[in-house]
Parts: sequence; structure tokens; C-alpha cells
Amino acid sequence: MSEAPVFGACLCGTVRFRVELPTLFCGHCHCTQCQRNHGAAYVTWFGVDRNQVEVTEGGNHLTRFDSSDHGTRSFCHRCGTSLFCESTNHADHIDIPLANMESEIDLKPQMHFFFDSHREWVSHEDGLPRLGGETGAEPIKD
Repeated sequence: MSEAPVFGACLCGTVRFRVELPTLFCGHCHCTQCQRNHGAAYVTWFGVDRNQVEVTEGGNHLTRFDSSDHGTRSFCHRCGTSLFCESTNHADHIDIPLANMESEIDLKPQMHFFFDSHREWVSHEDGLPRLGGETGAEPIKD
């Protein structure tokens, strides 16, 4: 059974994209790169196979920034909205900020990644698993 696509955009609407469901995961990332890139305590991402994403408008307005030795972040060079995160650590999929979507996806947030970098001034009493360590996805021992 095929699900209908969902659509997303940057703040100014110049870059628009469509995503075919299903998603691979949805979670809150607390890494310092996400905090600095988005100016927030954490960012909620979801991932899909690379071939499930299509930029439908404004692809020439995307700028790619090498944010680490293994990853890039793409953003609209007109308004600065962060749109995609790609990593050689998982080259087969692409991560997209959930807040950039115009409708709901098929998953709710399932976990916290890189939780050992979380900001103390934000409450996280949602009962979701907290992962951390070197990969950001290892169980945190209490």
C-alpha cells in the first residue's frame, strides 16, 4: 500500500520538496551542530531513503555546507532555512527537519539522539528513549 507524498518548504517558500513515505525514523537530535545550526535546544529530524526525496522548486537556491568530515547540511541561500542533512555514515538516506513539513508524516518522534549534549534548560519528560555516546544512538546507562 502506497502512502500519499508529503510536502515541505523553506521559510521563504523558494525551495519546495516532496517526500514519499514511509519514513525510516523520527527523533529529536541534541548534538551541538544541530543546536548551533538551528539556534535551538534540539531539532526533530526524520529520515527517508534518498530516492524518496525530490526538490520540486528552487533547487538552484540550495547551498551545501560541509558541517563535518562525514556530513553536509543544505539550506536555502535566500532565507537560510536548514533543509537537509546528509552523512557518509548513512549514505543511503537523507534527514529532514520535521518542522519544515506542511503536513504530518507517518511517525511521531521516537527517541532523543545525542542526548548527552542536551541543554539543561529544556525539560524532556516525554518518556522517549535517550540515546548518546560517540554515535549518538547508543543507550545511555543511568
